[in-house]
Amino acid sequence: MTWLSLSKVVTLEELHLLKYSLLPGEDITFVPNTDDAAWWETTLDAYSRDANVLPAAPLSAPRFELKIDHAPVRFQIELPPSYGGELDDGTPDVTRPLVSVRGDSISRSEQERWQVLVNETIDELQNSEYIVYELISAHLLPQLHAAYDNAASGSCSPRSTEPKLPQQPRSERYHALLTSHHLISPNKRRSLQQWSASLSLTGFAKVGHPGVIYCEGAQEQVEEFVANVKAMQWLALRVRFVEPAPGDSKQAPSDEPRDRPWVELEKVGEVMEEMRRLGRENYVTEMGIGSARANSPRSSK
Repeated sequence: MTWLSLSKVVTLEELHLLKYSLLPGEDITFVPNTDDAAWWETTLDAYSRDANVLPAAPLSAPRFELKIDHAPVRFQIELPPSYGGELDDGTPDVTRPLVSVRGDSISRSEQERWQVLVNETIDELQNSEYIVYELISAHLLPQLHAAYDNAASGSCSPRSTEPKLPQQPRSERYHALLTSHHLISPNKRRSLQQWSASLSLTGFAKVGHPGVIYCEGAQEQVEEFVANVKAMQWLALRVRFVEPAPGDSKQAPSDEPRDRPWVELEKVGEVMEEMRRLGRENYVTEMGIGSARANSPRSSK
């Protein structure tokens, strides 16, 4: 493998992850008219094919623009040479990415609003392993779509953000557990709350690192909820199970408990307390969430 500094290897990994998470209409383009821009384009393409065969290192760090097709706002992002590297004592270098808001037809106040959002989000992500990836995939792209998708289409929001009228649930109750590397995005958290309400589900979302999502309700509603969650962009999302809920799974809809609205939790300990209250602690401990104090695995029930 051609020798590259640790920071450039980490940068390539993050850019590769970002490139292949983009949806149609979303684009990152290295700032043109420089030799190094061409190097980053070529090397990122080569990295996706074989990370062990890379050209010689460039003189400068990458600089690229992020945009979606129908938005007047775009972001120029520069990763300083030390981004993703280590200090002399082996601790991570916390050099911040440089992100500026651009746009040919936006007002100064709109530009300032986006810049404040960028700066505040970078502050929140300072301890993240992939700051730029999370900034773009979990924050900037969802915010761009939320701000400009309706104006471009002239129609209502996509199905994922349009509440549905509650449907008459089936008699069999299901529950589902999902985990992810993190759950931070305000858009995702708001969507989870909206879906749980429109689909008549109970449950919770544990925010931060890691992300944990648990829901219970009628089978078709639980399955639709899980499908909605999977359709969003995630880092390391895992569907742990979607299956009949324990206990009286034939409970009539009119007898369903309504004392557990959708809630957000902040600590793994709170997840354990809630699942213990439901008598389902082992459903999370056997997944490696919290302290494993369950006496028997779920599969032996």
